[in-house]
Amino acid sequence: MRCIDLTPSRSSASWAVVGSLMIAVGLAGCGSSPSAPSAPAPSAPSKAAAPAAPAPAPAPAVSGGVKLPPPALSRNWNEYKLQAAKRMVAANPTGTYTGKPQQMLLAIPVLEIELNADGSVKNIDVMRRPSQAQETTQMAIDAVKRAAPFGDVSKLPKPWKFAEAFLFNDDRRFKPRTLDAQ
Repeated sequence: MRCIDLTPSRSSASWAVVGSLMIAVGLAGCGSSPSAPSAPAPSAPSKAAAPAAPAPAPAPAVSGGVKLPPPALSRNWNEYKLQAAKRMVAANPTGTYTGKPQQMLLAIPVLEIELNADGSVKNIDVMRRPSQAQETTQMAIDAVKRAAPFGDVSKLPKPWKFAEAFLFNDDRRFKPRTLDAQ
């Protein structure tokens, strides 16, 4: 039986985020008998949410050989997080899945991503490091960097940061938890 350690690695972690992640993890796994891993669904880039207002279109970003469309403007943090999760999947087509997560997940690293006003990554903090498959934490960090920039946040309330949980399956492919929350 594989259970995920839910103790946050940082004492300053937001307990509201940790609490909601604990519920998500509890629903996703730690059952009494492991199931066979589900086959990863073919990943396909998702379309970004429609912009709230017209904005000048910057040139598409090229991330690890994957050409990403320019990020759309988001009206709130929920839209922004959804767009960021979709960009992470699009920027990492061979390292992600989009189907239902398997019953027992391999690892769930949680990152807090701090942004500059233009949506580029300012800092990445590890809020939760899994006790097994520890390399998945670095895989998640690299995935975030490949998907950046995530779009202008200057009109969103500060602090310009959000948390994302990465649901890794046995094939070491991830799905951003935000995509299951919609």
